[in-house]
Amino acid sequence: MISYNSINRYIEKFVPCYFIPLRHFFLFIMVKVNKIQIIKALEEVIFFPKGNNIVALKMVNDIVIDKNQITIEIVFEDPKAKTAEIVENSSINAIKKHFHDLTQTIKIIRKAKALSYTDGINTIIAVASGKGGVGKSTIAVNLAITLSQLGHRVGILDADIYGPSIPMMFDMMDERPMAEKRNGSEVIIPIIKYGLKVMSIGFFVDPSQALLWRGPIASNALNQLFNTTDWGELDYLILDMPPGTGDIHLTMVQDIPVDGVAIVSTPQEIALADARKAFSMYNTDKIQVPILGLIENMSWFTPAELPQNKYYIFGKEGGKQLANELGLVLLGQIPLVQSICESADQGKPITYTNEPDILTNSFVSLAENIIKRLKLIK
Repeated sequence: MISYNSINRYIEKFVPCYFIPLRHFFLFIMVKVNKIQIIKALEEVIFFPKGNNIVALKMVNDIVIDKNQITIEIVFEDPKAKTAEIVENSSINAIKKHFHDLTQTIKIIRKAKALSYTDGINTIIAVASGKGGVGKSTIAVNLAITLSQLGHRVGILDADIYGPSIPMMFDMMDERPMAEKRNGSEVIIPIIKYGLKVMSIGFFVDPSQALLWRGPIASNALNQLFNTTDWGELDYLILDMPPGTGDIHLTMVQDIPVDGVAIVSTPQEIALADARKAFSMYNTDKIQVPILGLIENMSWFTPAELPQNKYYIFGKEGGKQLANELGLVLLGQIPLVQSICESADQGKPITYTNEPDILTNSFVSLAENIIKRLKLIK
């Protein structure tokens, strides 16, 4: 509880009455209210339809304090609703309760909540790698299809700015998403293929040209693509991240509410060294995205005519050893089979064709392990 009576008396005693503006100035300086104090007061204002306070619900969009007025912008789905009026009055009363002799007037601005096309996404899974060439996009695509085959509503966003390959892997090189105007803004409609809602930066660029975008430009483009796509209702959105570690990755996982990241590597030590870097980046204080675990791709080579044979051409169980070293879960081991490469080049992912059984079973096991991990961390 704050009272300014003594301060008022002090100023009136030492500042002559004909300097009224100067009195107000000194009063403002000495009893200045800050945003933290305002937020603390607003934590007492409950938005009853959702049963929580307006700060916890992130309804307080902005607070501006000057010597004459405190302006608070509060976001509502319907600013004209009776509940919005109740919140406005409660907010003013809460502030006055905490600051008895407040000199500033209080202005509440009711703002309509911006239309969001991502609210229907339940879980976002980022598939990442410390380096290129480990089959990250192949894993992302087949994981998405497998989750769909298990009965979930799934979308996939190709955020690999350096080499968007999903248009080719889905045989959609010549397709372009539709866009429509809604409330004065353009909304992108994802393409439906193999039971997935598909969106890729590759739909909007010349596939024969390299993208010479600096980090901030690339990050803004990807965030815009994520936020302006009408995803509808999804159980899972698979985010195919760019390979490597850097500013673009930091920005993306800070701006997009990723629920967990799965890191892809081959068993080869040179790939595992980069997987360590990826683990370190996603585990930093700046990001702190839950790491679902490690996916070991190309664990062994199995020829189609000898499905029981395993040839460890990139080393044996390197991913398992790294997972143990870092305290990660080994989410799955995906064998290298010739048909997985051929099907990707033909635009028909191997899990869509359901051949061979060894790969189908591997991806089902991977998907089930990821679902289990998400239940533990969410």
